[in-house]
Amino acid sequence: MPHVESGLVTLIGATTENPSFEVINPLLSRSRVIVLEPLSKTDVITIVKRAAKREKLTSKRLPKESISLIAELSGGDARIALNTLEMAQQLTEGKITTTVVETAAQQRIAGYDKLGDNHYNIISAFIKSLRGGSPTAALYYMARMLQAGEDPKFIARRMVVFASEDIGMAAPAALNLAASTFLAVERIGLPECQFNLFHCATVLARAPKSREVTNAMKKALITAKQYPDLPVPLHLRNAPTELMKELGYGKDYQWQAGFKHGKGFLPPGLENTDFFD
Repeated sequence: MPHVESGLVTLIGATTENPSFEVINPLLSRSRVIVLEPLSKTDVITIVKRAAKREKLTSKRLPKESISLIAELSGGDARIALNTLEMAQQLTEGKITTTVVETAAQQRIAGYDKLGDNHYNIISAFIKSLRGGSPTAALYYMARMLQAGEDPKFIARRMVVFASEDIGMAAPAALNLAASTFLAVERIGLPECQFNLFHCATVLARAPKSREVTNAMKKALITAKQYPDLPVPLHLRNAPTELMKELGYGKDYQWQAGFKHGKGFLPPGLENTDFFD
């Protein structure tokens, strides 16, 4: 650290992980972070054409539709594109058709690390799509997670939370569906539980949304932290003995549905508090 700070050492590094998590803060604060984004399809096509020219591949042997497919299957990674081109050359001495390209590319591995940036980015996009009422986007992101090997219980758990956090009182039955989905995922497993996951996500995305419960919860937690020791009013206390009754425990309280005591239910000092606007 002192040598980096003094300029004696010029540190240049590259990582596929988020430096905010993988590099210590003192070093990060003394560094300039440059984010490298995936290449566009046009850029990859340019790179493939350069490689084709170097390999003396004519347009007859490598037609433009094959170049376009190589770029599309690369996912913005020039290394994957060049590897696909090299494999395609090895598969045939004749025309490199789109079929040859597909064979060379095989199945592209999804860029998804269960502990990395993409994991959190995709689950974030999934939740925001549910919140924004876009079932198509939600199902797309969920499909990507499942195809990348994500634990379906992780997705189901997030939907259980979402049902209360973002739908809440607008459609209380959403929680029942989400909880049932989690149970189904646990008991059925992949691949059949995908029906339950996609069913639930579609309903949650289309359901009306309300943050009333979430907002009330935050207010309640803040108030409880600010006033952790306020005494429970005497009229709300349990009175199992005669002495407690003589002291005023449970005074004037009646065991009947909807009974509202004249002194209210909150401790002194919070009488006018209302978490629900």
